[in-house]
Amino acid sequence: GISPWQGLLGNSCPPRKRPLRTFFGVAGKKDATAADPEQSAAGEVTGAPRLKTANKMVPSSSVPASGPTQGLSTRPCGLRDTLVKSLLKQKESSYTHLQNFRFFVGTYNVNGQSPRGSLRPWLSQDGEPPDIYCVGFQELDLSKEAFFFNDTPKEEEWFKAVTESLHPGAKYAKGNKGGVAIRFQFHNSTVCVVNAHLAAHPEEYERRNQEVRDICARMQFHPLEPGCPLLAIKEHDVVLWLGDLNYRLEEQDMERVKKLIQTQDFQALHQHDQLKIQREAKLVFEGFQEGEISFQPTYKYNPGSDDWDDSAECRVPAWCDRILWSGKTVSLLSYQSHMALKNSDHKPVSAIFDVGVKVVDKKSYCKAFEGIVRSLDKMENASIPSVTLSKREFLFKDVKYLQLQVESFTISNGPVPCQFEFISKPNEDAYCKPWLIAKPSKGFLMPDSEVVIALELCVNKSTATALNSGEEKLEDILVLHLDRGKDYFLSVSGNYLPSCFGCPIQTLCYMKEPIREMLPEAIRELTLMPLLTDDAFWEEKPLDVPKELWMMVDLLCRSACHQEGLFQQPGLRPEFEQIRDWLDTGTLDVLGPVASNHSVAEALLLFLESLPEPVVCYKSYRSSLECANSYEMSSQVISMLPKCHQNVFHYLVAFLRELLKHTGKNHLDVNVLASIFGGLLLRPPPGHTQPGTAEKQKAQQFIQQFLCHEGGTL
Repeated sequence: GISPWQGLLGNSCPPRKRPLRTFFGVAGKKDATAADPEQSAAGEVTGAPRLKTANKMVPSSSVPASGPTQGLSTRPCGLRDTLVKSLLKQKESSYTHLQNFRFFVGTYNVNGQSPRGSLRPWLSQDGEPPDIYCVGFQELDLSKEAFFFNDTPKEEEWFKAVTESLHPGAKYAKGNKGGVAIRFQFHNSTVCVVNAHLAAHPEEYERRNQEVRDICARMQFHPLEPGCPLLAIKEHDVVLWLGDLNYRLEEQDMERVKKLIQTQDFQALHQHDQLKIQREAKLVFEGFQEGEISFQPTYKYNPGSDDWDDSAECRVPAWCDRILWSGKTVSLLSYQSHMALKNSDHKPVSAIFDVGVKVVDKKSYCKAFEGIVRSLDKMENASIPSVTLSKREFLFKDVKYLQLQVESFTISNGPVPCQFEFISKPNEDAYCKPWLIAKPSKGFLMPDSEVVIALELCVNKSTATALNSGEEKLEDILVLHLDRGKDYFLSVSGNYLPSCFGCPIQTLCYMKEPIREMLPEAIRELTLMPLLTDDAFWEEKPLDVPKELWMMVDLLCRSACHQEGLFQQPGLRPEFEQIRDWLDTGTLDVLGPVASNHSVAEALLLFLESLPEPVVCYKSYRSSLECANSYEMSSQVISMLPKCHQNVFHYLVAFLRELLKHTGKNHLDVNVLASIFGGLLLRPPPGHTQPGTAEKQKAQQFIQQFLCHEGGTL
């Protein structure tokens, strides 16, 4: 299972959540046309309606997307095909009717346990089988191997348990995804199912809100039709969101909570539910609905019983496990927990919905299609398309590392349908520089319609170094091309504020002042300086380690040695921005920014990831893996690194050893730290194939040797 987020600030940090699984099933009832799931390049599951019923269980990746379809055409589209599709979409109500299908949605945090006994009290509670099962698990496997290497034998155990516990009244075609979202098309309706495991602890409700926003912003699906824009979660007819959302009760006394539960006064207790409070304030899940909660909290129990947690932690009961939905045609029939299952410290939850699905009437569809084709024949070649742009020059001011800036403009179409696309300039591979993206970058406009285009600029690890040195500028020309029409040119410019993020280690060691206080020429000279093996080559003695690295490590040493979940729980974006500015300007208080330990820890990981040359240099990558079983040979590899890289390596190892002295408090261990830092200190060179599990394990083993070996101190 993979994490829904590789850190909140970019796809950079190690996954912090335990493996999730989402099982997807479609019933083979005689009155239900099954949708065969199909896996796309983005890992989505999507399906075209089939004119047959499923009669056996198959993994989703092995089901071909063949056979007749009642949906819209999925062949590659030119302008005419795009126009036909768009007009058909507008007339959809004339050739479809709503038909209700029964959806079962379930969520279960299994706390790393194996299944014991049947799951039928949860999965087969009603007399009638549902048409579709959507079942999500959290914490399927709590082992370190599953956490870091995406490999768990428990997946098959739970897959088998689910298979054996589905309703006996129907057969199901099944799909199993190791991610957190699945989308599919059922007849002419689109459905997205999201399985999420959000941040723990009562005080972290703002972090949970942010994680939901980030999932919605980042989760995008590649449509099967070429040339179509990416699809976001909310761009579906129906969205089902399930999981251990981890919202707790707001500042409630344990005894008072238990008393309200005993009297089944769930309505009074629900008034203090964080998710209810945050939704009513429109801070999270806007546009979603949840059913009335008439069951007792689903967390935290002593595993194997219905008794509340009596451990040293003594967690206050809470409704952590939830199911929400959005969609105009969704009706909730039931929403309940299932006390009969006692494997975990959570209880599973289920919701049953009737979902109105748009089913195509073949005769009406053909009639609408033929009418559209006739009208297009009459207007074809009438004139050349032209558009009006609300703006053609865009200025991005004071751009900072990993801080998104957006400028928008409107394309207003004339009387002729047109297809637009940003195209690359001669001798260039992409339509824009890597720090820029247009959303959408292509599309179709009906006559007298308009679309808003967002130009998003974000400097990340791949572009920061050249911008720091001045080799690259925030300047670009975009070419907006109209099919059968003319080209429009847009000017993009801006200024980038140099950052320690993206600077080489050696450059930072020679910078005695904050980078924002240095002249551009000085930054350029230090950045382009060849990597030295001997500090004597330079007149001025460098710092042993970059001051920015020291500032973060020093702050963590002073305040975070006892912090549980360090380097595994993501930070908050505003706090990261404060830390970045503190490092780049040196203007904040000497004690550092007012930020959580998790934000400082994530900033450290992002800093290491942004280094254009990793701590263990690219040229030493292969030899490091080859000697991962020998501490003596590994030490020799480190001794051959440039002096500044040696110093940083030993400094970080000493810091990690210091953290391991407090493992009783922070619950860190050698395996966790070696896995996290192995992929940051030891990175494959550009052009190298994506490391597999064996290669990642060797990188972990290389770092682990130094953490276990007695050595230097901070």
